[in-house]
Amino acid sequence: MNKILMVLTSHDQLGNTGAKTGFWLEEFAAPYYVFKDAGAAITLASPLGGQPPLDPKSDDAASQTESTRRFKADPAAQALLASTNKLSEMKADEFDAVFYPGGHGPLWDLAEDGASIALIEAMLAAGKPVAAVCHAPAVLRHPKTSEGKSVVHGKSVTGFTNTEEAAVGLTDVVPFLVEDMLKANGGDYSKGADWQPYVLTAGLLITGQNPASSAPAARAMLEKLAASSR
Repeated sequence: MNKILMVLTSHDQLGNTGAKTGFWLEEFAAPYYVFKDAGAAITLASPLGGQPPLDPKSDDAASQTESTRRFKADPAAQALLASTNKLSEMKADEFDAVFYPGGHGPLWDLAEDGASIALIEAMLAAGKPVAAVCHAPAVLRHPKTSEGKSVVHGKSVTGFTNTEEAAVGLTDVVPFLVEDMLKANGGDYSKGADWQPYVLTAGLLITGQNPASSAPAARAMLEKLAASSR
């Protein structure tokens, strides 16, 4: 049985706009059920522990999917989400893989979180996959390889595009643009059409472009785990 850690944001303020942010529901729910249906043991964590903040926009009618509706009807999953572990207490050797759902929240907290940076470095050094979708590739901003290079350096990566950020009107609100950061760190960045599924696997790194990429990224991570166990 694969042991998978899912790491969610604890940040709920959308810059200085006064609006709320957090994690994007589809990007948690879709991978959660991909893993659950595959028989994985799932652990949830966030920087502060407890209930992570949900981006209210991800909960509106237009954003609902089969996975979000399944979550709404799943008290066990809701209870698990309401009591996430503290990220600082999670140890890389207890998990086979880590998955980061997006939403704008990670740009502020997880991107700069020392426990997250150390976890990603430890997972990759141990040959374990790390996946991140949409805004969550922000978590790859600071982790380094043993040679001191960015973990995305020379790797095929994707993440929320500058054009998608412009479409949601937050280019000037976010602390940095995911696409620009990945390129600046030496990542071989590419993208598909806006809002369409696009996932890349580069060694142990799996990145997805947007909410539509969350389930495919989760499946790519399971494929990577299956291949490594053969």
